[in-house]
Amino acid sequence: MTFVVTDNCIKCKYTDCVEVCPVDCFYEGPNFLVIHPDECIDCALCEPECPAVAIFSEDEVPAEMQEFIQLNVDLAEIWPNITERKDPMPDAAEWDGKKGKIAELER
Repeated sequence: MTFVVTDNCIKCKYTDCVEVCPVDCFYEGPNFLVIHPDECIDCALCEPECPAVAIFSEDEVPAEMQEFIQLNVDLAEIWPNITERKDPMPDAAEWDGKKGKIAELER
């Protein structure tokens, strides 16, 4: 089992989760993070650290966000690894909690 970063991370990109990951399985795009499913050890440390509540266990990803399971797989293969905490997006507070942000995803 793996953890999956979902919709609410888009345009927020808090990296508190990255800081606690013992295996460095996060990958960073311009305005979103993903988890590499083959590297995640299912430790569950990242989930409670996400201020945007955007991380779910794969078997608990909400029905309307199922596409993010494959999106994490695909983007983790092309984006660079991130291992240290960075500042969130400048307008993260404004975007936190908005629904349907997939159109805002920058690849």
